[in-house]
Amino acid sequence: MVKTAARKKVASPSFSLERLSRKELSALARAGGGSLYYRSADGKFVLFQGDSIRILEEIKRRGIQPNLVFADPPYHLSNGGISCQSGKMVSVDKGKWDTSNGPEEDHEFVLRWLGASLSVLEENGAIWISGTHHIIFSVGFALQKLGAKILNTVVWEKLAPPPHLACRYYTHSHEFVLWARKTEKSKHVFHYAFEKEQNGGKQQKDVWPPRNGVGDEQSFPNHWRIGAPKKAEKILGKHPTQKPIELLDRIIRCSTNPGDLVLDPFCGSGTTGIAAVPNGCNFIGIDLDEQFLKLTKSRYAALMENMKDSLY
Repeated sequence: MVKTAARKKVASPSFSLERLSRKELSALARAGGGSLYYRSADGKFVLFQGDSIRILEEIKRRGIQPNLVFADPPYHLSNGGISCQSGKMVSVDKGKWDTSNGPEEDHEFVLRWLGASLSVLEENGAIWISGTHHIIFSVGFALQKLGAKILNTVVWEKLAPPPHLACRYYTHSHEFVLWARKTEKSKHVFHYAFEKEQNGGKQQKDVWPPRNGVGDEQSFPNHWRIGAPKKAEKILGKHPTQKPIELLDRIIRCSTNPGDLVLDPFCGSGTTGIAAVPNGCNFIGIDLDEQFLKLTKSRYAALMENMKDSLY
C-alpha cells in the first residue's frame, strides 16, 4: 500500500465530489454520451465510461473543478514496430486507440483533450502529462498555445528498459512527464519543504541520477528513477501502458492537498486513483473500455480492504 504523505496544507479550494448523488453523476455522464460506471459508497471515487472530451465538457458545465489532472494519453506508437520482452521479440502495438493518424491529426487530438482538461481545472489547478518522444513535444507546444505555464519537464528514468533490437540508436530508457499550471498567473500547489526534507535537506531536481556514478540508490532515495509496475500491482489484471504506483504517488503527494480532487481522463487500470486515495484525495477517472474500468474498480476495492486492515 502507498504510504500517505505527511504534507503541510497549501491553500487551495477543493470541490466536494461526495456531495454529488449517483443520480446527478449518471445524468452528467448521459449528457456527455457516456455512463456512470462506478460511484463508491462515500462518493469520493467515481468512474465514468465514455469519451473523455465529451464527459469533460459536461464536468465543466456542471461546475466540477479538479485541483489536479494527470493524463497518460495515447502515444500513437502502435505502428507495427517490435520490442523485446523477457528475451523475446514482441509487437509494440497496444491497440487501435494508440495508432497514429499522422502528425497533424494527432496534434489536433492533443489540442482537444488537453484543452478540455485545462478548462475543468480550478483557477490554481495543475496538470501532469506523461509521454515519450512520439507525443510529448506536441503536448508541450499545445500547453503553450492553450495558455498554460510549463513548470518542469521531469525525466522519468526507467529501470531495466528493454534493449533496442535493431542496434541502430540508443536504448529508450525514459519518459518525459510535463508539469504545468493552468495559467501564467495560477498559484499552483507544490510542497517544496516536504520534498526537500524527503531529499535530505536538498532541493529536488527534475532528473536525478547518482552523481558521477558514485553511490547506490539508497544514497539518493527520492530521485525520478522508477521501475515498471511491480507484480503485485498487476495481480488483478494489467493495462498495456500501466504506470507504476510509485510514480503517481510522488506526483500527487507533491502537488495536491488532502481533500483535493484528482482527475484522470485516460484512466486505464486506475493507477492514478489508487495513488490518490491514500494521499487523502478524491478521484474521477474516465475511460472508454469497460474491461479496464472493471479492473480499476477491483483495484480500488482491494486498496480499501488493505487500508481498513492497516487500522487494526
